[in-house]
Amino acid sequence: MGKDLERDLGLPSVMAISIGAMVGSGIFILPGAAMKMAGPAVVLAYLLAAVLVLPAALSKSEMATAMPESGGTYLYVERGMGPLLGTIAGVGTWFSLTFKGGLALVGGAPYLVYFLELPVEPVAFTVGVVLILVNVVGAKQTGRMQIAFVIIMLAAMLWFTVSGAPSVESARFQGLFDSGAGGLIGATGFVFVSYAGVTKVASVAEEVENPDRNLPLGMLGSLAVTTVIYVGIVAVMVGVAPASELTESKVPMIVAAQQVLPGLGVVAVVVAALLALVSTANAGILSSSRYPFAMSRDGLAPAYFEVISDRFNTPVRAINVTGIVLLALVFVPVGEIAKLASAFKIIVFVLINVAVMAFRQGNIEAYEPSFATPLYPFPQLVGIVGGLALLPFMGIVPLVGAVVIRTPSAAASAGSSSTRPRPRSTATPTRCLSRSLRPPSPRPNTR
Repeated sequence: MGKDLERDLGLPSVMAISIGAMVGSGIFILPGAAMKMAGPAVVLAYLLAAVLVLPAALSKSEMATAMPESGGTYLYVERGMGPLLGTIAGVGTWFSLTFKGGLALVGGAPYLVYFLELPVEPVAFTVGVVLILVNVVGAKQTGRMQIAFVIIMLAAMLWFTVSGAPSVESARFQGLFDSGAGGLIGATGFVFVSYAGVTKVASVAEEVENPDRNLPLGMLGSLAVTTVIYVGIVAVMVGVAPASELTESKVPMIVAAQQVLPGLGVVAVVVAALLALVSTANAGILSSSRYPFAMSRDGLAPAYFEVISDRFNTPVRAINVTGIVLLALVFVPVGEIAKLASAFKIIVFVLINVAVMAFRQGNIEAYEPSFATPLYPFPQLVGIVGGLALLPFMGIVPLVGAVVIRTPSAAASAGSSSTRPRPRSTATPTRCLSRSLRPPSPRPNTR
């Protein structure tokens, strides 16, 4: 039987991983491109995206306290709606999280070469390799690094926001809705991936101390903090910098910082951008690697991914394969990565909201979450309808990519579920549904 993972991530680490996973590409890379779609209403696009993400955060917080195991979205959808949809959700989430990590690496490179004469792709590739090694060493080290990153970048962002607020010109917000509802909704879908990290930490729930308390507090608290950061910073960016410069620059945060901060302040913003983007990629590797690991333990992915390192007690093979995919994305255009990541995440968040409704309506005795979604089922319905409304605005390429990747995963799950035994999880929590919803079926230890 496989080994259990250690519970050594406290609330500060949970919030740091979640905030670090969100505050990255969403604020340093995407505002300029989103402003092309919505104009000054880009500020509202960030707020609306947060509102549509909240139902999934509530749903995932509820399910995470009932099933505090590695696997996150895959685990919940698989337990609530069966192995086929579970595998589709797991593969889709794995891709979306990995895409966001790749977006952070590629989009963060221009901030690094802003002061240094270095080639973009080799730098991004090297940073990715370092982060893979850090994740192999252990989740505790990863969580500690995230805390340091988040504190530094939040301090720099606060400096920018406080210094820039008095310089905001209301005239720059004229014609707020000139782009129409289509522009606003399109921008909302485009920046949706900015909040994708809010539920990432659920995928390492098996490594979180006191998950009944720390998971809901970590996810909902980090979403609230990040929403305030995004809306505040984007409002300052729009209010202090020329729209033409913001929409055309690969480093829009620097464009805005140059309007309100001294030279040292611009340097601080660049440092914060690098730390934010590195932390996004780091959290992406940490959380996305747990999806093939969890699917392997249920017999829906090759047993290769189930191996835990004897030395570091981490799912080393799942981390390495995830890292290889992440490194390959270094050579893909930023805009395409962002669209694919957003489309995947919208679909996955819809499935999360459907899954919690399946558990509730199924009246499953073993489903005993310590946190319950307030006003159920209205948040879930808002999340489902809102997500489906965003998808048509994401473009053909992202939607086709999502379908193409999910189709092989569905076929694979159908084949694997019929030929491989599905053993129960080795996790220790007594309320885990993996123990109560289906009988165990042992698999020989071939490692």
